[in-house]
Amino acid sequence: MRKDTRSNCPINLSLEIFGDRWTLLVLRDVIFGGARHFRELLASPERISSNVLADRLATLVDHGLLTKADDPSHKQKVTYNLTEQAIQLVPVLAQLNVWGTRHLPVTDVHAARAEVLAVGGPPLWEVFMDELRETHLGPRARRQPAPSGPTVAARMQAACAAALDRVPGTAPSGQDHESQPAST
Repeated sequence: MRKDTRSNCPINLSLEIFGDRWTLLVLRDVIFGGARHFRELLASPERISSNVLADRLATLVDHGLLTKADDPSHKQKVTYNLTEQAIQLVPVLAQLNVWGTRHLPVTDVHAARAEVLAVGGPPLWEVFMDELRETHLGPRARRQPAPSGPTVAARMQAACAAALDRVPGTAPSGQDHESQPAST
């Protein structure tokens, strides 16, 4: 944590971490897009530069929002995992999504995942947070047993795919939607 903060106000201290253009987008891509490696994060639709991405990842690791571990599948690759502290940002990001879809000119594709979160509200956010805990912290990190049916992540992915299917010139349902935006 920086020692040269402007004040100990909780909003100021939060902005010391999240108050730049990229940090929340990196977390968005890990939380909602499932990105876990540098190259996946570099592929963000906003086209973050590699040096800025490296800086933001280091900041998130330094502040305890991400952990970094060697990837056993490749010597030169690392995997980034969310910490509990970062997982607890899901309600904040969900509210930003709701606000953005209500007040800004977002596309249907970008609004699709946000709508799943808005309709499900806080109970669904808790289920999604448990999914993230299982993925990033391990199965024992869950607070509740996994509910039956599709995961929240799968429901958001399906909503995005359905919105893409309605856009002229995109792949029909059942085909790969790799070009889906990571944003919610």
